[in-house]
Amino acid sequence: MATIVLTALGTAIGGPLGGAIGGLIGNAFDHAVLFRPKGVEGRRLTDMQVQTSTYGSQIPKLFGTLRVAGTVIWATDLKETKSRSGGGKGRPSVTSYSYSASFAVALSARAIKGVRRIWADGNLLRGSAGDWKTELGAFRLHAGGEDQAVDPLIAAAEGIGLTPGHRGIAYALFEDLALADYGNRIPSLTFEVEADEGAVAIGEMAAALSGGLLTGDALGAVDGMAASGADVGEALAPLAEAHDLAFVAGEDGLRWRAAASAAGGAVGSDMLCRSVNGRVLDAVEQSGGGADAVPVALSLRYFDAARDYQAGVQRVNRPGSGRTEQGMDLPVLLSGDAARRMAARKMGMLWTGRSVMSLRCGWDALRHEPGDVATVEHVPGLWRIEEREWEAMAVRLRLRRVPGAGGAIPAGASSGAIVREADIPHGATTLMLADLPSMGDMAASAPVIVAAASGVEGWRGAALFSIGTTGEATPAGRTALRAVMGHADAALPSGSVALVDHIHALPVTLLAPDMTLGGADGAALAEGRNLCLVGRELIQFARAVRTDEASFRLEGLRRGLFGTEWAIASHVAGEDFLLLEDDRLAEPLSGQRGGADVGSKVRIAAIGVGDGEAVEAALKVSGEAIMAPAPVHVTVAADGAGGWTMEWTRRSRTGWRWLNGADVPLGEDREAYELRVLEGSEVLRRVVTGQPGWTYDAAMLAADGGGTGGLAVEIRQVGSHALGRPARILLPL
Repeated sequence: MATIVLTALGTAIGGPLGGAIGGLIGNAFDHAVLFRPKGVEGRRLTDMQVQTSTYGSQIPKLFGTLRVAGTVIWATDLKETKSRSGGGKGRPSVTSYSYSASFAVALSARAIKGVRRIWADGNLLRGSAGDWKTELGAFRLHAGGEDQAVDPLIAAAEGIGLTPGHRGIAYALFEDLALADYGNRIPSLTFEVEADEGAVAIGEMAAALSGGLLTGDALGAVDGMAASGADVGEALAPLAEAHDLAFVAGEDGLRWRAAASAAGGAVGSDMLCRSVNGRVLDAVEQSGGGADAVPVALSLRYFDAARDYQAGVQRVNRPGSGRTEQGMDLPVLLSGDAARRMAARKMGMLWTGRSVMSLRCGWDALRHEPGDVATVEHVPGLWRIEEREWEAMAVRLRLRRVPGAGGAIPAGASSGAIVREADIPHGATTLMLADLPSMGDMAASAPVIVAAASGVEGWRGAALFSIGTTGEATPAGRTALRAVMGHADAALPSGSVALVDHIHALPVTLLAPDMTLGGADGAALAEGRNLCLVGRELIQFARAVRTDEASFRLEGLRRGLFGTEWAIASHVAGEDFLLLEDDRLAEPLSGQRGGADVGSKVRIAAIGVGDGEAVEAALKVSGEAIMAPAPVHVTVAADGAGGWTMEWTRRSRTGWRWLNGADVPLGEDREAYELRVLEGSEVLRRVVTGQPGWTYDAAMLAADGGGTGGLAVEIRQVGSHALGRPARILLPL
């Protein structure tokens, strides 16, 4: 008659259970099919979190939902891309190199339903909405069906005849994953795999792992499990361990049944067999182990959904003396409460399970099934039947003591704190272009065209392209860090460049609620803090008052900075607002020969992982950086001979700092000014002088018609690369 065994719950997972099952089934099943000889060791719980590419490493069979690292099964060499940046505003150009890679990662040796989130080096690479956080050429998931076709990229690289379909293996293919965010190396990836929809019945898993040789009903279900090991026994061991299952081998095959947790019967003295065929038997044999054989602490490692399916640990302790501690790896998805209850139950089983008993009974003991919990007459406690065997014309029952009814461990076990990256979709790119004046100590020799890009909180960057006159796109590097930008809610009234404006305020709404603006004191403002571009005017603000989730009122305004006083009166509601920060501005044209010409139109496109199509911005180049600012302190006085004498003070596009006792630097090859005498829009006279003064004498005035319709004079500094902004004065005729 076949032996019937219930596993000893105190044994280590992956230990003797597989061997016990092998001995149990005898010749009823083919060992070569159900339990293969020992080979490659299966993965431990920690192995599921570390990506490998080791030849011959085992790929687990996944059930339910779980987070796994997988195994790299194919990869290309890194793909190098060279780009040039900088070179503007007196800075040297920098040539940088970026890399991408294409590779495939095996996830499960069983077909899966899909993949949700993906982490790279612990940070989200793909969010729950299916959005990517890093640029990627393509992503393909092969679910592991038996009719699975070869991947086209692998086939193109290796040859169609040499490319396996990896049928029965679920794997993910990454094509041209940008590696800049990961130190230009392939990152360590983990995947949230959905192998099944919802929980999976334990009986179904047992049948799937054993090829249908092991069955069972009403055994419960698990939300997720990674099955691996040297044989099927090791793969099944965690299920028996987690759910306290009994293996029953009978004439109808091998099956699992749930072990009872309360007394369902009694073994009376009348069932005991004292002798067989006149031979006296020991009907009752009892033994017990010492307390030192039981660990003082038991730690259970498991997968915790509250920790994004990462490993969690629950630890229980017992009172009393002892030295050893025991750890258990359980590749099953559990809650913190469930794991703590399981650990406490196993500790109780270890403690009470020190007592074992063998009974020799008559045939009527066959009514007791393996896994049943029973009482034994004249013996205290509850006893679980682990083995039932026909032996020497008697029924031998082997029992182990189990904890009796008592208090339950308090609920509320914590899964522990976890640092979790916000799963926010990348979103679309917002792109702004600006033609900025020189703001440093070195004179620019070409227009300074900057690109600022931003998006919602999850936005992380985009690739830039310069669009030529014929529509061709040329790579122009990448965007800088996420810029703080938005729009002005109302038109800012005109103001003075000489005074701090405490009367008017600028209401702005930023692009995203997580963006913020702060105040700055005089010292910080002097260092350039809170400089912003509003329309075409450069402004600083001393205070920022939040008025709504993403709206602010900017106060203490310094207007017309860096020679932009010409734009003070040109504001309209809804115009662009951009906080200028050097590390958040890119110069997409700095690496191109010749840069941008004054009067030309610049078109820049940006495309990020959240953009369905490229986002484009255009700008007509005025060359603010190569134009000297307009002269100031222009005066006109009669020369006493019927003419007019004009004087002015020059400014410099490199002289924004206040230097006591020193004039501002010239900033140009030579000092020269162009003056135009205008009557309305008609130019009557054009003069170039090398001094900050000029006399419009009576003879010139008469030759120009006497100015009966009113005359004005525009004064521009002649720069090394362009004429400056004009200062204008009316002649008091």
